[in-house]
Amino acid sequence: MPASSKSLTARDREPADLEAEIRQLASRARAASATMGELKTQAKNAWLSRVAECLDAARDRIMEANARDIAAAAEKGVPEPMRNRLGISDGKWADMIQGVADVISLPDPVGRITNHSVRPNGLNVGQMAIPLGVIAMIYEARPNVTVDAAALCLKAGNAVILRGGSEAFHSNQALGEVLRGAARDVGIPEDAIMLLPTTDRAAIDVMLKLNESIDLVIPRGGSSLIRKVMAESTIPVIAHDAGVCHVFIDESADTEMAVAIVHESKIRQMPVCNAVETVLCHRDAARTVLPSVLKDLHEAGVKIRGCPTTCGLFGEAVPAEEADWSAEFLAPIVAVRVVDSMDAAIDHIRTYGSDHTEIIVTSDYANSQEWLRRVNSSTVGVNCSTGFSDGFQLGLGAEIGISTSKLHAYGPMGLEGLTTRKFILLGEGQLRG
Repeated sequence: MPASSKSLTARDREPADLEAEIRQLASRARAASATMGELKTQAKNAWLSRVAECLDAARDRIMEANARDIAAAAEKGVPEPMRNRLGISDGKWADMIQGVADVISLPDPVGRITNHSVRPNGLNVGQMAIPLGVIAMIYEARPNVTVDAAALCLKAGNAVILRGGSEAFHSNQALGEVLRGAARDVGIPEDAIMLLPTTDRAAIDVMLKLNESIDLVIPRGGSSLIRKVMAESTIPVIAHDAGVCHVFIDESADTEMAVAIVHESKIRQMPVCNAVETVLCHRDAARTVLPSVLKDLHEAGVKIRGCPTTCGLFGEAVPAEEADWSAEFLAPIVAVRVVDSMDAAIDHIRTYGSDHTEIIVTSDYANSQEWLRRVNSSTVGVNCSTGFSDGFQLGLGAEIGISTSKLHAYGPMGLEGLTTRKFILLGEGQLRG
């Protein structure tokens, strides 16, 4: 097994034995993190290069494991959006490999000194970026997250404990073997990459209490997972919650641009957190712009759940229910509401949104600047697709997720978000006196 003894997978493990093994696994990750924090950039990049080579060599074995997971998910009746997230398509494979290459090319944040100043007594003060230590990732579906998270965490000098969803167990274990094998090959601690080799949820319960070994927990998945982790963890948590993303079409919006932006924001990839789920439209654009937007979505197979005005404008729309305004559909469904003003659009987002991504389509500069200033979700944009809320697109290389927690890191989270800063002082014998 890639992270611990084979016995850990047994369903009949005694709770005390399971806890002891999880504690040991976390302790080993803690020891590995001390070495990782002192590694030179060249050593970390050598591991990443070896990961890319080993992934290529092991592709057939990984794809077989992924096919096994997908077949099991279908037999269990897992919903199609979740199965779509589970699969490793050719495109996802290419993105995963490219993500590793991108992380290699990124500057190493560890040791970077910022906020330098000189105090009146001549004391030099600065802040140096340092690794967080041990990061526990708990995530659902998407086995590519296993590689993305490991690449980012280790490049930032951390160790990582990975707990993917049970539906991707075989895929994640196969990927974990590659990641750890590459570490052995280049001589860095393989225990810097730990995968929990069990689907027993009790292992998560144990892990969330190990604040002596783990520095940060990052849950990435559905609302039930996020709420559980935030309620039960004694370790600081950065949540990567649901993506209830909005596009607001204001009264000055260009029709062709609005159609294109909403279309791509919804159609490009529907089972992802940065897909648009609710379209808001200013009343003054409802008759001139909105019908073209809705017609385009309908022709693309998207079901419209609308407010009364929307249903009156577009005969194929069905009345929206209250729950639709806060829904992350991850499917060919979109909620549409006509509002009286930008104020009303912002109130809607503050009431129903998830602090993820909000875009305005506008030809009015003042409106665009007001939107950027007043809307405080993790990514806010003007005249572009919601799909740009993505670490690859924003130059972060692979992303560990999109944080909807405002403390420490917010939005697409890359290398910088996986470090913290310590104060450094350079003196010449200064005394406080």
